[in-house]
Amino acid sequence: MRMKLFRNILVFGVLFFLNAGYAQAQQAQNPVIFADVPDMSMIRVGDTYYMSSTTMHMSPGVPIMKSKDLVNWTIVSYAYDTLANVDAMNLVNGKSTYGRGSWASCIRYHKGMYYVSTFAQTTNKNYIYKTRDIENGPWEAISFAPANHDHTIFFDDDGKIYILWSVRKLMIAELKEDLSGVKKGTERVLIEDANAPVGQNVGLGEGSQLFKVKDKYYLFNIAWPRGGMRTVVVHRADHINGPWEGKVALQDLGVAQGGIVDTPDGRWFAYLFRDYGSVGRIPYIVPVQWEDGWPVIGIDGKVPETLDLPASKGLIPEIVNSDEFNRKKGEPALPLVWQWNHNPDNSLWSVTERKGFLRLKTGRIDSLFLESRNTLTQRTFGPVCSATTMLDAANMREGDFAGLTAFQRKFGQVGVKIVNGQKYVFMVSNKTDKPTELQSLPLSQNRVYLKIECDFRNRTDVANFFFSLDGKAWTVIGGPLKMEYTLMEHFMGYRFGLFNYATKEPGGYADFDWFRISDSIQDR
Repeated sequence: MRMKLFRNILVFGVLFFLNAGYAQAQQAQNPVIFADVPDMSMIRVGDTYYMSSTTMHMSPGVPIMKSKDLVNWTIVSYAYDTLANVDAMNLVNGKSTYGRGSWASCIRYHKGMYYVSTFAQTTNKNYIYKTRDIENGPWEAISFAPANHDHTIFFDDDGKIYILWSVRKLMIAELKEDLSGVKKGTERVLIEDANAPVGQNVGLGEGSQLFKVKDKYYLFNIAWPRGGMRTVVVHRADHINGPWEGKVALQDLGVAQGGIVDTPDGRWFAYLFRDYGSVGRIPYIVPVQWEDGWPVIGIDGKVPETLDLPASKGLIPEIVNSDEFNRKKGEPALPLVWQWNHNPDNSLWSVTERKGFLRLKTGRIDSLFLESRNTLTQRTFGPVCSATTMLDAANMREGDFAGLTAFQRKFGQVGVKIVNGQKYVFMVSNKTDKPTELQSLPLSQNRVYLKIECDFRNRTDVANFFFSLDGKAWTVIGGPLKMEYTLMEHFMGYRFGLFNYATKEPGGYADFDWFRISDSIQDR
């Protein structure tokens, strides 16, 4: 009898722990998106959340993502196809806008209209895009100068529209009713030192996002104490003109910059991001409680690893995805997971000239990869990921380079080049800011399979490069690339990219049969 009782207790205990583990597995995990989705701004309309983010020099730009649960997100739109038709955005005449383009956006919903605003150092303008159908458009664009850094727009209950911006000394002004500019005489200082709650001589004080909850105004910003970490600072006031009082709202793991959103059942969460090495700036969702009229972010001041939200279904296929380049009638030429590096030359690419292939054509001579046009990109993602493609190099010309890249300033490439009429498979590293060929091997066939594996676990930040002649047996080529997130130029997490450029004569083309992405790599 005792033995039977012991067995029952043991079985119950095992089932309890198994069920507890299963329940935990069904919870959302932080980060909710292990990929570069920085500067998030978020709204809830009914039971649906919409989020905008930063992709700077990429085209189309300002991605709009949709979710029903704050965890699983789908790219549904972009605010614009082309930010501006200028040399720097077009990668012509020696100009580029790496690390610039459009920065921190703001998304709002007001009286049936969706608004997305952003600013661009490239053009020194603010841009406001509006639509009644955020998923299908069309978007109406409004722009005015000068650009207001990290601004947020706010529709107040009295009908006034405000714009808040700047770093540390935060500014406010009223916008014209048609959003075409600032009303003269309304610009003023809102908060003299946004970092005051953190201490003296503290950096940043930017990333403004303004909310109104139960007749109080709440302004979120980021501070960065010297020798410390990125910190969430919140100011509140009973009137938009102040007086404002501020306090530190979260200081943990460097998770900061963003705002708050409520759920249909009355819960509150903060959406923030974290700098996480070469994969980029990755989103976290953090629970919020209200105490004495203040939002208290985190659990005992910490960012939780798990959340009382549905588990993630993964980033494939909604944030990143494979592409066989087969297009049915009426389908878009490129799914929303793709973005071009700068504005593309649309005469030099096609998914219809050869059925089931992406064709990248050369139209000019480029001496450097970073100056070449029409590199087609997708995000890398963690904790590990890989991308493979099949390249048909039959129509490449002398001096052409085509293939697959791990794309940032310190990029790596694996692909095919044509030298003296001979094809070679090659690997190049730009780790030293001087593109260096680490290996080159003769290639006696037109078709070659290419692969890159990225390891972001615990900020390992290493990419490895491979080729195959049959798509089955893979050979390492070159050497590992220690990936590095660079601030001053690309300011973006690593991306996979398909490229083709000419160094001798234009007119050739490379055909990519497919692009396939995976959330696994081969540990070695």
